[in-house]
Amino acid sequence: MSTLEVPGARLYYETHGSGPLMVLITGAPGVADVYRVVTHQLAARYTVVIYDRRGFSRSLLRGPQDYDRRLETDADDARRLIEHLNAGPAIVFGASSGATVGLELLARHPSAVRTLIPHEPPAMQLLSDGDKWVRFFSEVYDLYRRSGSEPAMTMFRERTFASSDHQHMADAPRNDANAAHWFEHELRQYPPAPIDLAALATHADRITPAVGRESRGHPCYEATVELGRRLGRVLGCDQGVARVRSLIQIIAPRRWRPAM
Repeated sequence: MSTLEVPGARLYYETHGSGPLMVLITGAPGVADVYRVVTHQLAARYTVVIYDRRGFSRSLLRGPQDYDRRLETDADDARRLIEHLNAGPAIVFGASSGATVGLELLARHPSAVRTLIPHEPPAMQLLSDGDKWVRFFSEVYDLYRRSGSEPAMTMFRERTFASSDHQHMADAPRNDANAAHWFEHELRQYPPAPIDLAALATHADRITPAVGRESRGHPCYEATVELGRRLGRVLGCDQGVARVRSLIQIIAPRRWRPAM
């Protein structure tokens, strides 16, 4: 358990195992504990880094924040963490908004990333009906403001995730401060955030999009498939892809399938 001072925050992080560096970036609820169940498996082959993103749990904010550039700042935090460990470039896995952070990291700081595995980023701008989903996330936020986090989270997960995920999400430990931070600064802001496809195309060979086996038809699945299509990332059976597939099967063994 360690901390890293970055502009405007102190990041809490943990390292486990030895071998090539792997950084796991969480979406909601923003904390390292999301990946704890798989860390010991991955640590047999990798130096695994899990961390609380700034503003969540143990990664405390320090002073004023530029929330208009929060995604850029999240990516910069990941870059600073990788450079601090002096073991990069890193294999980076990000789920949900953590995948959005990973895409921003590769676009802005490609020297920090060896391989990026974005799992269902909420990249709504890639969808023809993306504006509909952006409006929906605003409706979820409005419900949060009126009625609190529990009814808003219920509405969010039942509309945007496969039914197999609902109970798992409902059973996650509750942290009201983390929920408030996510509702205020991420729910409405990350889904419509621009994805720099031109920058990503330059490094497309490093990107392996991933989706849940049961998520077909849900917005983040469709956005990931569209991301793969635009970057020409249809997965094959070469040795590099096989290694990546084995990692994701550990992280999400029942749900993962290649994005086609």
